[in-house]
Amino acid sequence: MPMKVLKYCLVILMLFFTGVMNGQDLRIDSTVSQSTATSTENNITQKTGSLFVIGKIFISGNRRTKPYIIEREFPFKSGDSIRLSELVKAFEYARDRLINTKLFVDVTIYLKSFRGFIADIQVDVKERWYIFPIPYVRPVDRNFTAWAEKNYSLTRLDYGLKYSHYNFTGRNDNLRIWLITGYSQQLELAYDQPYADKSLKHGFGFGVNYANLKEINVITKSNQQVFINSDTIPYASTYLRRFFSGSLRYYYRPALKTRHAIRLSINNVIIDSAVTVYNPHYFNNNKTQVLYPEISYVLNYNNVDYPPYPLKGFLLETGFLHRGFNANMNLWQVYAKSINAWQIAKKTNFVTQNMGILKLPFDQPFYNQQLFGYGDFYMRGLERYVVDGVAGILGRNTLYRELFNFSIPFIRSSWSHDQIPIRIYAKTYFDYSYAYNRNFKDNSLVNRMLYSEGFGVDVVTFYDLVFRFEYSFNQLGESGFFFHIRNDF
Repeated sequence: MPMKVLKYCLVILMLFFTGVMNGQDLRIDSTVSQSTATSTENNITQKTGSLFVIGKIFISGNRRTKPYIIEREFPFKSGDSIRLSELVKAFEYARDRLINTKLFVDVTIYLKSFRGFIADIQVDVKERWYIFPIPYVRPVDRNFTAWAEKNYSLTRLDYGLKYSHYNFTGRNDNLRIWLITGYSQQLELAYDQPYADKSLKHGFGFGVNYANLKEINVITKSNQQVFINSDTIPYASTYLRRFFSGSLRYYYRPALKTRHAIRLSINNVIIDSAVTVYNPHYFNNNKTQVLYPEISYVLNYNNVDYPPYPLKGFLLETGFLHRGFNANMNLWQVYAKSINAWQIAKKTNFVTQNMGILKLPFDQPFYNQQLFGYGDFYMRGLERYVVDGVAGILGRNTLYRELFNFSIPFIRSSWSHDQIPIRIYAKTYFDYSYAYNRNFKDNSLVNRMLYSEGFGVDVVTFYDLVFRFEYSFNQLGESGFFFHIRNDF
C-alpha cells in the first residue's frame, strides 16, 4: 500500500477509534489526488458527527455470485444517510454476514472515495470453490470413537460419490447428488433455492432420499447401541431397513438475522421381521412398515460472528415437528437451542451452548427415542455412550484462549485462494445434561443428571473445518482422548 494511502488510513482510524478488523480495510482510494485527499481529510476531521450519504457500491471478485445476492447482506444501501463512525461498524457487520453465507473465503469492505458528503464503497470478495465432485468414504458408526470400538473395520465403510454444487446459479442455491454404496446404500437428490423472488425473501427446496441398511440399531442396552446385521441372521433379508422420503421446503428471510423454514415430507420405513424379534417396540403395535407424513418449522436468529465457531454474539434456533397421524406413528416434538458467546479479555472468549427438547406423548416407540450421543447432540466425555429419551436438556460451557493465528501459502495459487488461514485455541470446558425416559429404563444414564469436564485444543481453518482434540473426564470415573471434525453444535 503506498505511504500516502497508509497516511489517510491512520487519520481515519484515529478519528473513529477503530482499526482494521477481521481483514476489513478502511482507506481512501489510491487514485485520489494529493490535493483531493487532503481536502477529504480536512472535511472528515471537521465533520465527524455529520451525516454522509452512501453513493455507489462497487463489487469485485464475484465471478459467479450475483451482485444482488451480495448486496442482500448489507445493512445499508445506496442513498442511505449514516454517520461515518456508524458506517465503520456497518462494514464489520456486512463482512460477517457475507462470510456466513459460506460463499466467500475472504471479504474486504472499505471506503473507496468521497464526493463531498457522498461516500462510495468498495467490496472485494474471494469466492470459495463451489463444485465438489468428491469420492465419499466414511464409517457407518456414529463417531470415530464408536468406529474405534469396532477395530476400525474397513468393512464398516460406506463409499461412493458426493456431487455438491453450492451457488449453483450464483444465487446461493445448492444442488446435491449423492450416490453411496458399500456397507449401506443411499441415493439422494436435493435442491435448495433460498432467494427465488424479486424481494429476495422467499425461497423453496425439494428432495428425495432412498436408503437401504444392512445393519440397524434395534435397542439400547447398558447405554450402548445394540446392532443386528443381516449377514449374521439366516432368516433375514439382505437389508434390515429400507427408507424412502420425498420432501418440499419453503424458506422465508424477512431480515438479515432471521430465517424461517417449513418442511413437508412423506416417509416410508420398512423393517425386516427379524427386527421385531429383538425389539417388538421398535415401532408401535409391532409394525414392520410405517408410512407417515411429517411437517416441521424452524426459526433461526443468527447474530454471531462465525456460526461454525462462534466467539461473539447470540444465536437462537427453535422449532417444532409433527410426525405421523395415527397410533402407528404420532410424535409432537419441540426444541430450542442457543449459543451465547462473549469476549471476556483479549484473545479470551467464553461460550455457552444450551439445548432443550420435548417429545409428546411420552409413550414413543424406540424409533423416536434417540436423544444424546447421536450426531452433534452429545456430551463431551460421554462419546462412548448413547442416552435415549423423550425429554432432555444439554449445556456445554467452554472457555477459549487463542494461541496462534496465522496463514500459510496455498499449495497452488489461484484467483480465489492464495493462503490457508489457521487459528489454534486452547480450551477448558464443563458440560451437563439430563434425559427423561419413561419406558426404556434399562440404561443407567437416563433419569439422572450427568456431568463432564475436560480440556483440549481446536484448530479452525478454511471451509468451516474445525478439528477438536479433547481430553475429557466424566462422573463415571472415566477419562479419555476424543477427536471430532467439523462444528459440534
